[in-house]
Amino acid sequence: MECICPIDEKCASEVCSLLRPPSPLQVQEYFDQLISIRNCHGLIVKQNSEIGKGVYADTDFDEEELVLKDQMLAGIQHSSNKMDCLVCSFCFRFIGSVELQIGRKLYLQSLGDSANNGCQMGASSHVSKDCYDTDSSDMEDGSYTKNHENLENCASSSSKDNISLPEGVVQSLMNGELVLPYSNKFLLPSTVPCPGGCGEAYYCSKSCAEADWELFHSLLCTGEGSEAPSREALLKFIEHANGTNDIFLLAAKAICFTISRYRKLKLKADHLEEQGKSTSVESSNLSLLLEAWKPISIGYKRRWWDCIALPDDVDFSDEASFRMQIRELAFTSLQLLKAAIFDKECEALFSLEIYGHIIGMFELNNLDLVVASPVEDYFLYIDDLPHPDKKEAEKITRPILDALGEDYSICCQGTAFFPLQSCMNHSCCPNAKAFKREEDRDGQATVIALRSHLQGRRGYHFIYR
Repeated sequence: MECICPIDEKCASEVCSLLRPPSPLQVQEYFDQLISIRNCHGLIVKQNSEIGKGVYADTDFDEEELVLKDQMLAGIQHSSNKMDCLVCSFCFRFIGSVELQIGRKLYLQSLGDSANNGCQMGASSHVSKDCYDTDSSDMEDGSYTKNHENLENCASSSSKDNISLPEGVVQSLMNGELVLPYSNKFLLPSTVPCPGGCGEAYYCSKSCAEADWELFHSLLCTGEGSEAPSREALLKFIEHANGTNDIFLLAAKAICFTISRYRKLKLKADHLEEQGKSTSVESSNLSLLLEAWKPISIGYKRRWWDCIALPDDVDFSDEASFRMQIRELAFTSLQLLKAAIFDKECEALFSLEIYGHIIGMFELNNLDLVVASPVEDYFLYIDDLPHPDKKEAEKITRPILDALGEDYSICCQGTAFFPLQSCMNHSCCPNAKAFKREEDRDGQATVIALRSHLQGRRGYHFIYR
């Protein structure tokens, strides 16, 4: 039986307005402003009736030159990746210290399946808060603690299989008592806790914490300071998303982003109306909601259950049933989210049509979010040391590397929507590529030219693989 969302019918007019594609002029104005704000020199967005929106060069680009660094509109770290990587919940930079990254991973790894299940709700909750209060800038090159003797004794037992470290080593890594040799060459930003006290979100700076709180996290925080109407319902929503598809967490961010923008616009409009500087039409709920929704409206969208690719293990004869199941899954997620963060003035955002189109937008436009691990860089540095220094350092680092196993180099992995990158089309013969350089250490999308462009011509369309 098909699930029915009452808000779709109740708010049909508002839903239609939200899903109506913006005019070409509105699209152009949005991207012109975005390019100006982000100082994306030499780029313009053009609209074409055949290929839709496209990013074009308006100046010469040399081979391997940076074309674009695009800040995400919304992004998430995959739930399954949170056990391996502690990153800023807003910009996705690695945080804490190399020691904390390693110790935390080993600790959660030691919990086995229970940690894996637990990290679905945020692996941070398993680790004492004190372990995050470390500053890698305080660490000195080559300094060890009493644990280094135990590690030296353990070094000769290295093997291809993960090994157990001496008691206390993991805790010492996490709380900063054990400082690894040369780790001061890989300093990371100190951890800043969530202002709402959830213990799930950590940040690289106060500015990132404040920005995330203002745009998304105030409504998605499970801590005492959360602004969500029901933290209990929010926990159920998060649990369902982590157990089914974490794209629901991204969709929730898009809705929270719109609600937060709406509330800010509403406060401003009410203030202006009190001063007699605006009309009731200008400050109507729908007009404000449409303005708050504008960044989401620009992205190309379709219903998720209509555009999701049919899995290889689903027969074509079962396609209709599969797509109905996907729709029901989205409806279940939406009901849980509605119970957690519903806002009457933004009721239309909680329609299944809107939710399905938001998820569909991510399905069609998302780019993998990848940030290289400093832990991998650290062990590569140790491996490249001159022999005497390497031999001495590996008395400490080799047992730890063996304990980490083959997964020591796992990077931060997630998914995100990037407004400008989403205008670039894929090609089997690309002239640009999404590629992170050595200096690109956060979640921004980075696009590099594969060959020289333009040579005096203008309007070269960037396509990438």
